[in-house]
Amino acid sequence: MTIVLNEPGVEGLTGAVDALRAWQDDRTPLQLHPGDLGWAWALGAERLAVAVRTWSADGRIIAVGYLDAPDLLRLTTAPDLRQDEDLARQLLADLDAPERGVLPSGKVGVEIPNGALLREVLLAAGWNPDEPWTPLRHDLSEPVKDSGLRIEVAGPKTAGVRTAVHRSAFGSPRFTEEIWLALAAGPVYADARCLIGYDDQDNAVAAVTVWSAGPGKPGLLEPMGVHADHRGRGHGTAISVAAAAALREMGASSALVCTQSSNAAAVATYRAAGYEPSSERLDLSRAAEEPARSG
Repeated sequence: MTIVLNEPGVEGLTGAVDALRAWQDDRTPLQLHPGDLGWAWALGAERLAVAVRTWSADGRIIAVGYLDAPDLLRLTTAPDLRQDEDLARQLLADLDAPERGVLPSGKVGVEIPNGALLREVLLAAGWNPDEPWTPLRHDLSEPVKDSGLRIEVAGPKTAGVRTAVHRSAFGSPRFTEEIWLALAAGPVYADARCLIGYDDQDNAVAAVTVWSAGPGKPGLLEPMGVHADHRGRGHGTAISVAAAAALREMGASSALVCTQSSNAAAVATYRAAGYEPSSERLDLSRAAEEPARSG
């Protein structure tokens, strides 16, 4: 099998999203989701394209990587090739060669689904276990309970409300109404919804974005946040319940979310909303090379 590393460019992003959509399955571990790229689309297709790499064989995309931060690559492969040694070895070679443009030199991390041969190959090559994450899953085969909040699907007229909750929840000024409009105009958002939760005083207290991968496939929460003025009242749990209900309406088989294991409050919030944790996943990291000593 001849494996080719590609920079898909803007015109190739849809192909990467389509591959990720096809790979989502409740029988496989949580992995890079179309919604992850959909959320990043808010900053522009050109910027996203710079951060995406694909690997293909015989014209078929078999792996997708997204540089979610300058030093963190989120990487997944076609499920039927997750144990393929040729692919694992090729990915190792590309990850360990900064000149190939996948990862920079120095200390970097990689997110890989559990059960992938690449994990064993990287560990054998000197990579190290790093930050632990807890994936959680809400089965959607049965109706979801009422969230207790009044839920509104965000649109252009309420984009300011949606973004204000996000800015407060995450302490970030960057998510403006203009950014939300760019997000909603992206092609992946056609399978997504932003939900705003209101309390009984009609305050916008929480918000979440949910991403479908298509009927019968797992959907994703990315991101979920509670307004800083309304924390500690169960609104995070409530909006996470609403997210599951929305994904069920969209035909998803389950609702997925992943959070740092160290964030015990977030894990507890999702568990209270009916999300069951699965096996913890550890990122892998490559240490920065030590400078050569003189003398």
